Amino acid sequence: MVALPELGQLDRRAIAALVGLAPFNRDSGVMRGRRSIYGGRSQVRTLLYMAATTAIRSNPVIRAFYERMKSRGNPHKVAMVACMRKMLTILNAMVRQSTPWTPETNPV
Repeated sequence: MVALPELGQLDRRAIAALVGLAPFNRDSGVMRGRRSIYGGRSQVRTLLYMAATTAIRSNPVIRAFYERMKSRGNPHKVAMVACMRKMLTILNAMVRQSTPWTPETNPV
């Protein structure tokens, strides 16, 4: 919360871009490439990576989301970043609405 005081005040797209989890393009002219994440607050991104690693093992909501991404053929890193972004979105909604985490009533 100290590294991200804007939590609960921005929408999900803005908070993801602030942390550096939003995919940005690096296109030029007719060249089109893969979208990648970069920039933002690396401390928060590193913390979310470790939290997502743990959540994939123990949180049923995040685990199901990760398994769905992998079954569609997404690489591990893409699925991890998607889980990180989902966790950030959930956390943002929890702070905004002042609600505790419950898997049954997912605030997103």
